[in-house]
Amino acid sequence: MVLDLAPAHEGVEVAKVIADLGRSVQRVTRGSHPRMAGLAPGDVTVTVGIGPRLVSGAGRDLPGAARLPAFAREEIPEAARQGDVLLQICGSDPLVVSCAEAVCTAALTEAGARVRWSQQGFRPPAGPHAGRNLLGFPDGIIVPKGPEQMRREVWLDGPAPVAGGTIAVVRRLRIGAARFLAQPVHRQEEIIGRRRSDGAPLSGGRPDAEVDLGAKTPDGRYLVPPMAHARRANPLTSGSGLMLRRSYSYRNGPDDAGLVFISFQRELRTFVATQQRLDEGDDLMAFTTATASGTFLVLPGFGKERHLGEGTLAR
Repeated sequence: MVLDLAPAHEGVEVAKVIADLGRSVQRVTRGSHPRMAGLAPGDVTVTVGIGPRLVSGAGRDLPGAARLPAFAREEIPEAARQGDVLLQICGSDPLVVSCAEAVCTAALTEAGARVRWSQQGFRPPAGPHAGRNLLGFPDGIIVPKGPEQMRREVWLDGPAPVAGGTIAVVRRLRIGAARFLAQPVHRQEEIIGRRRSDGAPLSGGRPDAEVDLGAKTPDGRYLVPPMAHARRANPLTSGSGLMLRRSYSYRNGPDDAGLVFISFQRELRTFVATQQRLDEGDDLMAFTTATASGTFLVLPGFGKERHLGEGTLAR
């Protein structure tokens, strides 16, 4: 969910609204809010990000102050572009997620905020293998793994006001799944650059194997086609770093289904360079249209000794 704070909210007022939101998040995740009575919070989590307007108010040079540029194949109404606050609420119990959403949304709307756009999504249960998307292919295989890669690719280590945070990109992509699935399986695999059966790259190996961009057939054709998504999105071809991608399928009806794409990275340019590379030529893009988009600074962690946004919005 993306919301806008009241236009008059600046500086200390913004800091107070976000701190109050943090207290609501704590009560929800601990199960102590009245709306959670009789419910165990379980694995519910709440991720909070702030948009470029709020980040710029805290410091124009801070990571997160820049907006996303326009990209190809966008049909995004102004109401679904950017925004002030991102709420990502996740959990395996839909009722708990719904209650958490109501509590966190109320913490903002009671302070004058309004909902800009929202979308429910779903993922397969967590497991040892990447979950599949609506196209039937495993999604999010190549991501940072382990503390060292996460430190290098995802977490901000400075400046001090944002240390421990990260930059999120959220885009809702309507996907022409019926058109894609009407293609023969071998053509689907050429578009993605991976085997549908297990997600392994067409260059060979296990699903998590590095894509061999130079591998060719005996007659000189690339095993991973030039316009395959696995090639075009590869960090080696886009000149960018790795993104931690955690996306969700959605279905609003027979004519509107797709992916809520979410990525986390240290630098916005990591996503921008990758998307621009896809816009230049990626066979998968012919099946996708962006209908909502924004970037947000995910705030550093907080707790009893530190309010949400403290040190970033209130210094």
